[in-house]
Amino acid sequence: MPIDETRAFTPVHIAVLTVSDTRGLDEDRSGDTLVARLTEAGHVLAERRIERDDIDTIVTTLRGWIADPAIDCVLTTGGTGVTGRDVTPEAVEQVATKMIPGFGELFRWLSFQTIGTSTIQSRACACVADGTYIFALPGSTGAVKDAWNGILKDQLDSRHRPCNFVELMPRLMER
Repeated sequence: MPIDETRAFTPVHIAVLTVSDTRGLDEDRSGDTLVARLTEAGHVLAERRIERDDIDTIVTTLRGWIADPAIDCVLTTGGTGVTGRDVTPEAVEQVATKMIPGFGELFRWLSFQTIGTSTIQSRACACVADGTYIFALPGSTGAVKDAWNGILKDQLDSRHRPCNFVELMPRLMER
């Protein structure tokens, strides 16, 4: 999709949350990948955390970031599978104002091209939560790269045509 170079780039303030019971910052390759991609694209890393696979902990972190006017968008990685410990989509649903079902659909379509039918195990999802975008990605670096390169890089670029998420940000709280 085309980038309109005549339009101004608007950096998005993005928080990154890794959901994992086993990783710390030193082993968080997926979080590192997201931070590298978003900063290389000209966005601002607003905050970064690792939280365990616990729905209440994830919801508390998300609610804090949603309430923070310095954070426009949250990218989570991990906890989107189908095991008993995977609860990130349920946490996202608890804070959501509006779900964005097309994100998960498009992510799985892109992922299918890389990993085939294994993509059916992903419950990647997205929402708007009181004016903040939240995108919940699987925990693998490959999935994070697919989501960033195939969707988020363009949709978080204010110059992307014919439309993008950034130009909608001022209107997310309209009633």
